[in-house]
Amino acid sequence: MGSASIILLAICGIAFAGGGLLVSRLLAKVSNNPQKGQAYECGVPTQGTTWNQMNVGYYLFALLFLVFDVELVFLYPWAVVAKKVGMLALVEIIIFLFILFVGFLYAHKKGALKWM
Repeated sequence: MGSASIILLAICGIAFAGGGLLVSRLLAKVSNNPQKGQAYECGVPTQGTTWNQMNVGYYLFALLFLVFDVELVFLYPWAVVAKKVGMLALVEIIIFLFILFVGFLYAHKKGALKWM
């Protein structure tokens, strides 16, 4: 098994990706329309420059949302098996929520949750 299977898997992966690119290149229509290179936002033509810098606060807010959203992904399976596991599950989820709450307090103290 060993390294031969890894090499075979890599070759198959490269062939699969390359085959998809080759088929799309052969079958797709090519259009050199200058409108394809323009910025597009909800069907409204852009005014002025399209390269604007965004406030980094929006990215921080989005990352914090993802962190606390992933928390729910871990809470659901815990809720399903909480009765079977017993008191150990309760202690573990309290520790988990405490760690998340400390992270929330840290983000709040640093001002990452202030919108503007």
